[in-house]
Amino acid sequence: MSLFGSKTFAWEDATKRGNIVWRNPRNIKLNDNIVVREDEMAVFYRDGKALAYIDRPDRYALTSINAPIVGAIVKLLSGVKQRAEVYYIQKRPFDGKFGSKQPYQFRDPEFHVVSLRVFGEFRYKVSSPENFINQFVGTLNLTTAAQVEERIKEQIVVVTYDSLGEIKKRGMAVLDLAANLEEIEQVILAKCTDHFDAFGIEIVKISGLNISLPEEVQEAVDARASMAITGTGYVQYQTGQAMRDAAENPAGGGAGAGVGIGAGIGMGYQMADTMRQPSAAPGEPCIKCKAIIPPGSKFCNVCGGRQEKGIECPKCKEFIPKGSKFCPECGTSMAVAVPCPKCGAEMARGSKFCNECGEKLGE
Repeated sequence: MSLFGSKTFAWEDATKRGNIVWRNPRNIKLNDNIVVREDEMAVFYRDGKALAYIDRPDRYALTSINAPIVGAIVKLLSGVKQRAEVYYIQKRPFDGKFGSKQPYQFRDPEFHVVSLRVFGEFRYKVSSPENFINQFVGTLNLTTAAQVEERIKEQIVVVTYDSLGEIKKRGMAVLDLAANLEEIEQVILAKCTDHFDAFGIEIVKISGLNISLPEEVQEAVDARASMAITGTGYVQYQTGQAMRDAAENPAGGGAGAGVGIGAGIGMGYQMADTMRQPSAAPGEPCIKCKAIIPPGSKFCNVCGGRQEKGIECPKCKEFIPKGSKFCPECGTSMAVAVPCPKCGAEMARGSKFCNECGEKLGE
């Protein structure tokens, strides 16, 4: 029987599209009706706490205590004329994207500290409606899909950074990350389970993970890969690059592409002649692999080795710039040093190998 002032509530499709949660615009009173569909659940909420939730599709009339599902709600709404809010939550999974706002400092044995940025996609759904409402609505006061997703994005980035730290402990270097993205995705997904359980959220899938390297490191990696494929050294590789650039960018606009190609070939011959003269070598040798690299380079384009002169701390193994009196990482004094018996480079006392030539030092 319909009573005066009673109303039937349902989540209409017009407000459902793109939203995870929807709050009924009017408080629920005794004698009202609630419609719950297959792809949603209803949560009754009051005074910062979820009272009960219904996840079975049907029409529920809050008029009889004989219905076991709504009996507790009727009891709460009767007598003193208390009111309750009702929130609808979608059961279906949602897709979102995440990305780091701040870089992650990855300490690599070859490139030292590398700033990484991560991007990817995730799929999520509400696993515990009571926890979801209490956390996002009650604690964080978030009700729109955009607000909820923004919170999830931030937390996934945190979990991703934590996963990278764990992977680094396993010995994975920065150059190995691209070849192991699927494994990294699974590590992130496993960590998300415990992290999001308290929020009533389940991260179903992590995909499309992209870990971007700094431009200078990426250039070194690309150059190394190109030289490995073509079987060329650094000077030959740079000569080929110069010829290609000259052919693509001819001087002047009226000469046409033919002049550009000719200029590129001419420049190639000129560089080849220059390379035959040791005194005019276009660069300086890498202190690690001896490949010719541009003057002033901080890292070798072939092996990625650091070009700055320095020594290795005998205590924490951190790189110490030449002239430092103390290790910047652990504070060990570098005042006492010994020369390498093979190349004469200055080494910290207690070092087992020479940083310059690799000679094994005395015990």
